[in-house]
Amino acid sequence: MKSHEIKAVIEGLLFVSGEEGIDEKQLMDVLQIDRKSLKFYLAEMKDMYQSEQRGIQLVEVAGGYQLTTKQDHAPFFKRLVQSPSSATLSQAALESLAIIAYKQPISRVEIEDIRGVKSERPIRTLNGKGIIKEVGRAEGPGRAILYGTSKLFLEQFGLRSIDELPPLPDNVSEEDVEEEVDLFFTKFQEQFSADPQLVLNEEGEITDDGE
Repeated sequence: MKSHEIKAVIEGLLFVSGEEGIDEKQLMDVLQIDRKSLKFYLAEMKDMYQSEQRGIQLVEVAGGYQLTTKQDHAPFFKRLVQSPSSATLSQAALESLAIIAYKQPISRVEIEDIRGVKSERPIRTLNGKGIIKEVGRAEGPGRAILYGTSKLFLEQFGLRSIDELPPLPDNVSEEDVEEEVDLFFTKFQEQFSADPQLVLNEEGEITDDGE
């Protein structure tokens, strides 16, 4: 591989490694390069990320490497967390969440087939909030990402496992899918209505202040 390709792969490996990061041995094993070469590419990437035009940086932590945001941008992240919109879920997101909860693992295309509309944005929102997560890849062409609910989802609903979701009627047909969504949505409303900090407003959004 060429130098820029190797750095692109390293960037992808760092991204999928998330907060846990990835150590030198793993990087060398995956890339099949020696430590000297790896150090060279990592040094170049560190320099690249130091540019003011980049919002992330490459850091070495406990013998491993990970991508993090820059401390200089912390005020903006704090503003994002405090933004009222960051604490809301649209009805589209709720519908997508209901489908994922009952049909997991499920791909975006399958969710869109059930809802009848594009669902990329609500799925991205749910994933970003940690309520759902990627749980694998579908077999066949394209190997679409499969989604499932996360531990945070169970915590929010007070469930010990996904098996404790409200039961659905047997032999549910495609025509009954809307009823599935309504059932889950009702349960969702009940759950959050019981929490004074998280209630639904008139637009069907969950807010942290009831407005």
